[in-house]
Amino acid sequence: MKFVSALLLLAVSGVHSFSSPAKTAPMPLSNTDGSGNTVDPLLIRAARGETTERVPVWMMRQAGRHIKEYRELCKKYPTFRERSEIPDVAVEVSLQPWRNYQTDGCILFSDILTPLPGMGVDFDIDEKVGPVVTPMRSWDDVNKMHLMDPSKSAPFVAEALRTLRQEVTPETAVLGFVGCPYTLATYLVEGKTSKEYLEIKKMAFTEPKLLHAILKNLAESLAEYALFQIENGAQLIQIFDSWAGHLSPRDYDEFAAPYQKMILEKIKEKYPTVPTVTYIKHSGSLIERMAATGVD
Repeated sequence: MKFVSALLLLAVSGVHSFSSPAKTAPMPLSNTDGSGNTVDPLLIRAARGETTERVPVWMMRQAGRHIKEYRELCKKYPTFRERSEIPDVAVEVSLQPWRNYQTDGCILFSDILTPLPGMGVDFDIDEKVGPVVTPMRSWDDVNKMHLMDPSKSAPFVAEALRTLRQEVTPETAVLGFVGCPYTLATYLVEGKTSKEYLEIKKMAFTEPKLLHAILKNLAESLAEYALFQIENGAQLIQIFDSWAGHLSPRDYDEFAAPYQKMILEKIKEKYPTVPTVTYIKHSGSLIERMAATGVD
């Protein structure tokens, strides 16, 4: 069964690999109950296409400003990067909606841009403007990128995921996620959130080789980042290509789908039993293409 997530609910070829062997022993994919029995959470069983007793429920953005405890936490940790990159804080924010709503999944509190510094691309998140990046629009900019080693650039993600696995109940799945290359490239090329995406569309039309180089660099590092999350406790990986819905089906086939597949194939090659779900905003015309990427 193809399991495409709704609202409720790779650079160079892979010559280098930082995810294998893992720096520490990989977390088991299944949970264990108080009696020592192996438990596969409801959400994981459903994502694998198994018949389940009910439909699992989780929300794409579980944590955030709708929760009073989160708003109080923001007073002490005013920047998003503090809240997402200090492990104890990220764990607390991740657990808040799970405690309040008892959702079937507990999602790591993070951001799709979190892996960028590990690739040589710094960013900031302005509380009013959103993500801000120095625009990447030349070959010199692209050549400054490098393959990510998540254990060095994002150890806080590993610590948070491992702690979450200890904190939630055996029937709860811990979810990790990555942004997809096209969506991350919109931030890199535009420099910030955009409504029209004029710069990346211009690059796709006038310098497609440059855009493909950016997308390949991103894909390889994001695949490593996804494996890193699985090895440290993520039992399902959400694949977000939020802004790919602005592409025509033909452009989606060229600039988005191949790079989604590169990430998914790397996950399935090493961890074939870990389910994946995908989300693209305004994706009505792309549903069949999304399912064809190999996502669960």
